[in-house]
Amino acid sequence: MTFSSSYFLSLTTFIYLGAAILYLTYWVFRLGKVGLLATVVTTAGFIVQTTGIILRWIESYKLGYGHAPLSNLYESLVFFSWVTILVYLIVEWRVRRRVIGAFVTPFASFAMAYASFSPRVEDSIEPLIPALKSNWLIIHVVTCFLGYASFAVACGLGIMFLVKDRSKGDPDGILGALPTCRVLDDLMHQTMIFGFLWLTLGIITGSVWANDAWGTYWSWDPKETWSLITWFIYAAALHARFVRGWTGRRIAYLSILGFVSVIFTYFGVNFLLSGLHSYASP
Repeated sequence: MTFSSSYFLSLTTFIYLGAAILYLTYWVFRLGKVGLLATVVTTAGFIVQTTGIILRWIESYKLGYGHAPLSNLYESLVFFSWVTILVYLIVEWRVRRRVIGAFVTPFASFAMAYASFSPRVEDSIEPLIPALKSNWLIIHVVTCFLGYASFAVACGLGIMFLVKDRSKGDPDGILGALPTCRVLDDLMHQTMIFGFLWLTLGIITGSVWANDAWGTYWSWDPKETWSLITWFIYAAALHARFVRGWTGRRIAYLSILGFVSVIFTYFGVNFLLSGLHSYASP
């Protein structure tokens, strides 16, 4: 029996949903075995999704198109979900805090659910439009999405910080299961720096690609403009921390605001505004 990429990617949607539920259960009831199971399920989902992405790439060659699965809204949502889980698993492995998954895996789960079930998202494999036929496609998308995924994790950490900050200090309560505010603040800062560096590279590679495709490095297209706005939000947050000493709640709010801007940059612009980058919308 032969399985298509659609089968694996659809299966991933339910696996990530299950992982999110397991992480939430682990957080609420503090069941160590459930936490371990959540990590195993998330890792399995990542492997299944990786298989689906590779198969979709192969299928594009069989159709005669031969391009990386990074060209439309469906593929963007799938790749965002994949990179978010990748970044999260690295963070979990480094800090050994599974409870973070309760605040991060829902982002990947929602992205896959929207890609799979929204009538506005077309999952068919199509040939690249002329502007996308470039070696810069993979470089630009990968750098940008590493930034986006890092900001998703930072947003989850920001939400965790705001929740923890309201804790009364009861170590046996639900909020007591979260890492300390200091740990969350440091992790939030580190992931924001990591994401900011990748977003910067993404904007630079996008500018070079734009010049190759349209003859100009910057055209103030809506998506370019909003990418710059997102960049400034995170630049302001990092500047405020380094220069003004901002920590805690103010940085947490900025991490959430920045990710809202990320969502609008890549998805909202394509639905609400017309421009050179509207190809990402079906």
